[in-house]
Amino acid sequence: MRRLLSLFALCLALVLGATPSFAADVAHGGQIFSANCAACHMGGGNVVNAERTLKADALASYLANYDAGHEAAIAYQVTNGKNAMPAFGGKLSDGDIADVAAYVEDMASKGWA
Repeated sequence: MRRLLSLFALCLALVLGATPSFAADVAHGGQIFSANCAACHMGGGNVVNAERTLKADALASYLANYDAGHEAAIAYQVTNGKNAMPAFGGKLSDGDIADVAAYVEDMASKGWA
């Protein structure tokens, strides 16, 4: 009986203590993108460096680890910035960044149409 209660307590602790994992919200990512990214990346372009667009082929060529995970590579770039792109890690929450990454990946897969 003691083992059963211990097992039940462990399961309860795991269930109550586990952080749920939610899928990124593409629609919310679009809102965050419009408010924070669109000034430089309207329509998936780049007003600072025309070669570094948010189109799928460009992302694959210049984002580190893009082949290993598209959204993770985009989120890393948004969080840490690089060159002329500022880091948004201190400005946006991890959830907002995940949503923006999902939005960018979704739009890149559609050719920003």
